Amino acid sequence: MTDVTEPGPRARTRTRLPAAERRASILAAATEVFSETGYQRGKVSEIAKRVGVSEPVVFQNFGSKAALYRATLDHAVESVSALLHQAADTGRPVPEVLTSFLDPAHLDRFHRPGAHGFLFADATALAHDPDLGEALRQVHQHLADMLAGLLERGRSAGDIRRDVDARTAAWWLVSLLAGRSFRAAVVPDRDRVEAELTDLALRALLPRGDGGHGEP
Repeated sequence: MTDVTEPGPRARTRTRLPAAERRASILAAATEVFSETGYQRGKVSEIAKRVGVSEPVVFQNFGSKAALYRATLDHAVESVSALLHQAADTGRPVPEVLTSFLDPAHLDRFHRPGAHGFLFADATALAHDPDLGEALRQVHQHLADMLAGLLERGRSAGDIRRDVDARTAAWWLVSLLAGRSFRAAVVPDRDRVEAELTDLALRALLPRGDGGHGEP
């Protein structure tokens, strides 16, 4: 499965773009900056520089740094959702799609600086920020909704246990992702533990006879 990562910084020249394209270019640059440095260290001046505009232009399009950050998170969730659902659209079973995405080696790449997963980890750490908390909770809800939709597809196809509540299972997977930084800090033999946790989570979703323990 294709890694969900962002390309490195690109040199941009100042050109006059239509409003929608200008906004999209700012969003792309902000995604780069925030996924490299996080929200608190990310500078609007650097975002403006990469687009080739002044800082006021960034604020004219998004209103505030916090609003721009929220937009980058929404964009990241939509990108991940598109990749996962596109993989399922090719005929791959949902458990196979999830196995590729949740593979510990892939998640290590997904969470490194410069990738979308770094944004999600950064957002988790900011969940209690008074200016960002509610919006970031909504972003995680969006992520859970996306995974729930994918799990529902699996249930309909018979690849995911029929007795599994898709929304509860989605939050379980979000929690598995969110706990990676904690486990990286405290768990010995992390590679083995991550592999076993992922296997445990996936097997619990499978119908009996496919390595799971739910309904046939």
